[in-house]
Amino acid sequence: MLPRVWAPNASRVDLVLGAERVPMQRADAWWETDRDLPGGTDYAFSLDGGPPRPDPRSAWQPAGVHGPSRVFDTAEHEWSDDSWVGVDVRGAVLYELHVGAFTPGGTLESAAAELPALVALGVDLVELMPVAPFDGDRGWGYDGVGLYAVHEAYGGPAALQRFVDTAHGLGLGVCLDVVYNHLGPAGAYVGEFGPYWTDAHVTPWGAAINLDQPGSDEVRRWIIASALRWFADFHVDALRLDAVHALADDRPVHLLTQLSNRVAALSSTVGRPLSLVAETDLNDTVSVTPTADGGWGMTAQWADDVHHAIHALLTGERHGYYVDFGTPATLRKALTGVFVHDGSWSTFRGATWGRPVPPDTDGHRFVVSVQTHDQVGNRATGDRPSAQHPPVVLAASAALLILSPFTPMLFMGEEWGTRTPFQFFTSYTDPALAAAVREGRRREFGGHGWAELYGGDVEVPDPQALATFRASTLDRAELADPGHARMLAWYRTLIGLRRTVPDLGSGDLRATDLTWGGGPLDGWLVLHRGSARVVINLSDEELAIPADEPLVPVAAWSSASIETGSAGTLVQVPPRSVVVLARAS
Repeated sequence: MLPRVWAPNASRVDLVLGAERVPMQRADAWWETDRDLPGGTDYAFSLDGGPPRPDPRSAWQPAGVHGPSRVFDTAEHEWSDDSWVGVDVRGAVLYELHVGAFTPGGTLESAAAELPALVALGVDLVELMPVAPFDGDRGWGYDGVGLYAVHEAYGGPAALQRFVDTAHGLGLGVCLDVVYNHLGPAGAYVGEFGPYWTDAHVTPWGAAINLDQPGSDEVRRWIIASALRWFADFHVDALRLDAVHALADDRPVHLLTQLSNRVAALSSTVGRPLSLVAETDLNDTVSVTPTADGGWGMTAQWADDVHHAIHALLTGERHGYYVDFGTPATLRKALTGVFVHDGSWSTFRGATWGRPVPPDTDGHRFVVSVQTHDQVGNRATGDRPSAQHPPVVLAASAALLILSPFTPMLFMGEEWGTRTPFQFFTSYTDPALAAAVREGRRREFGGHGWAELYGGDVEVPDPQALATFRASTLDRAELADPGHARMLAWYRTLIGLRRTVPDLGSGDLRATDLTWGGGPLDGWLVLHRGSARVVINLSDEELAIPADEPLVPVAAWSSASIETGSAGTLVQVPPRSVVVLARAS
């Protein structure tokens, strides 16, 4: 590797090789040297005689975010996925996991050993929470500081290549969660090299990444090259872009538009689908509108309103951002129109929010969930729905999710109703930063109504405590319990129906509807998906559900048998049950 670095404001840059400092030559705003570094060489840069700093495009940080970079040759891996044709995110079954907490081993290698179980479940694509290097060993990863490297505690960059290769061999795609809207508070030395940040915009994390001020051309190239590298050199199939609403960009061509066009070109070159999925709070389909029509060109976007509508209705929670959710009518709006706030008043935000989704929009462009790292981990105690709600509620949530017109995403352990919490954990090495994060976490929950929800004072787990991380690690011993095994079988059945019953796998919003009766927590719901029906009976009484045409039960969460009339148009649904009905084959 011939080292080079963008440092427009430096008057001198040295390549640091242990005790040796090699002066570099300026080439416009870049600095170069003809010293060729073989793979495995540790190196750093010194600006104007200052301390050694990692390469802003470092591929490997074996000594952590404060240590030197190491040369990594991506071409050394011998790929075995030549026959891999790829997978499009739209309509796939996604599975989000945190590498460190997915297995006791906490590495990409140990995670790869569990992939056959996801194949058996019916998963199409595994979504890894961020793997960029961050300070300490433990963390969610959204405070990463290296856009080109892989966290050493997970196994480093070579381990990610092996993970993707293994996944492809099993027929699984891989999505990487990447963060381009901010950098973590520790180890973000890129600002010393050039104008990577700007005060022209303010974000929840402070100064914005510089996307539209002087010097932004190189910052944008830095981001786009990172994304293309994951696709080209690591063979990932999709990127999930964190909080793109925080990408402050006033240039005529938005960064995401530019990125989408570059990824589309690469997709054409490699001959397989490459997907971009945006997490956005805007409730605006500009994200998935083609770039030729003035949009950002994302393949899909997260749609949290669907989660809120399902969760609030089936659990009765109304605190915080659930305040405008919780009725069957709201759930119907989410299932048929995606956004509940589509130009309506958002009480939580204190503003009118969102825009309507055109009715002919493919529902598969929206990734939905009933659990995610955010929706579980940002609860005061990181508790799962299974910790407070009966199995029928979990079964109903799963049916509404997996048999919806959207692209469903599961969160690790959800499929067997795990009671393992997923809590917020960190391991910052700076005591002052650790204390600030600990106190900030407590303050964050003060105004979210958690004390009222849990019936008293809430003890927020200490993010820095090792016990908090260990409590969040999945416990597969739960699968020996018949109740958990039954839930796993239910998820497998629902995913199978999504694939075998065309109406249940369709993304047609216009062929979707919801009817209901009784109270939110003791009534019934019927999700209409073309000719198919998903009947949820949360009451203590048997229901007679009329159908428009002869239907037969194809799956049921019930301890009682399901009876249909002679013409199949009247179905007796037992209390506290979920029944899926479809045309007789």
